[in-house]
Amino acid sequence: MISTRAKRLTAVLFLVVLACRADASSRRETPLVKAVQHAKTGVVNIHSEKTSYSTDTVFPSTKGRKVNGMGTGIVIDERGYIVTNYHVVEGVDSLRVTLVDGSNYDARTLSYDKKSDLAIIKIETSKKLSVMEFGTSSDLMLGESVIAVGNAFGYEHTVTSGIVSALSRDVEVNESQSYYNLIQTDASINPGNSGGPLLNLDGKVVGINVAIRAGAQRIGFAIPIDDARQVIARLINVSQMDKTRHGLVSQDVKNAEEQKLIVTGVEDDSPAGKAGLTSGDVILKVGDVAVADRVDFERALLGHKVGDKFEVSYLREGETKTTELSLSAYDPKQVVHVNAPTIVRGNNDVETPAERIWQTVGIRIVPLDDPTVTQGTIYEGGVRITSIRPGSPAALGGMQTGDVLVGLHRWATMSEDNLLYIIEQEEVAQAPQAVTFYLLRQRVPRPLNGKLNLSTTLRK
Repeated sequence: MISTRAKRLTAVLFLVVLACRADASSRRETPLVKAVQHAKTGVVNIHSEKTSYSTDTVFPSTKGRKVNGMGTGIVIDERGYIVTNYHVVEGVDSLRVTLVDGSNYDARTLSYDKKSDLAIIKIETSKKLSVMEFGTSSDLMLGESVIAVGNAFGYEHTVTSGIVSALSRDVEVNESQSYYNLIQTDASINPGNSGGPLLNLDGKVVGINVAIRAGAQRIGFAIPIDDARQVIARLINVSQMDKTRHGLVSQDVKNAEEQKLIVTGVEDDSPAGKAGLTSGDVILKVGDVAVADRVDFERALLGHKVGDKFEVSYLREGETKTTELSLSAYDPKQVVHVNAPTIVRGNNDVETPAERIWQTVGIRIVPLDDPTVTQGTIYEGGVRITSIRPGSPAALGGMQTGDVLVGLHRWATMSEDNLLYIIEQEEVAQAPQAVTFYLLRQRVPRPLNGKLNLSTTLRK
């Protein structure tokens, strides 16, 4: 018979073994493992087929041959909307998407931007897809751990890891394709990874994998997610996709502390204007969709028709309010003006937005009348500089008449109201000596940037 003491010893040893096993399991479930588990359901594998024709000029052939391709996509909406690289879907005859559970769906391309190399595809499914959680690329650190997930060489949902090797890389692939401001990583990226996510250890997307350095080892590149989301918002804009109109002019704010969508204006006679939204409001929710940026706002309205109504929750002066927004028909020929308030500074000091911008920055601007100017860039629009005040911050900073101003500090500049909003911000007032601007200049193939010293002109 086993003694009582022996039984107790056996029980203690059993508990110790269990504790060791539990401890070993917890050690194995690293932050990297948790990040992949958190994100993998929002990653899809893309398989394509296209027809390739011979380029032989001596023995030409009109008979094409079928070529299979592969790529990766990221779910941006539960109804089957997926973002990937344009080069993954370019010229394909058919697309097939595989989810993490192995189910397959035919897909179609809805919209794309060739120069930024991004595209939106869609599958038809009755089940709700897992939407990938998006982070921000604004606070990425050199040496930070990152993870790539994708369809590497057709091996679906391959996971590789590495670090952020560099930031703000400009890469020229060929004469017709260049990338700007890329994340460089040593996480292994292979053919088939294109369009897939680069994750941080929270399992949030911080980049979209796009390219590798041929002949090198572990030099890969990803589009920063903050840049990509600006393009995605334009690609799923309801005016383009559904011919409906909301009339909200807005600006993403993304940094380590917060991600939010701020109203910077409303178009005349628009649903947003009729709903009572105005500059400075922060959009919190549209229908059931929580809003962190313009992608969320657009996708909340996507796929709906004229007259459909949505409850919009927003923050105004610290107080949460709600209103109802009803979509109207979009007319591309309609002349759109953005309502911008007159600024009142004291009893007799009245200043228009145009005059405030002229005195502070030193430029006169007009709306951009040619949308192709920003096509292929991460920018949705801008304002054209028509005049520059001599000796002003703009003149000293190197701006020129005819330039298209697309950004100031960390916001886009698509209207007078946008620019006015930026120069009124406290963070600009606190550090006015070196405010970064971004512009496009005729015959210059890439965006330019410089600094404005507003310390002598900025006033509250």
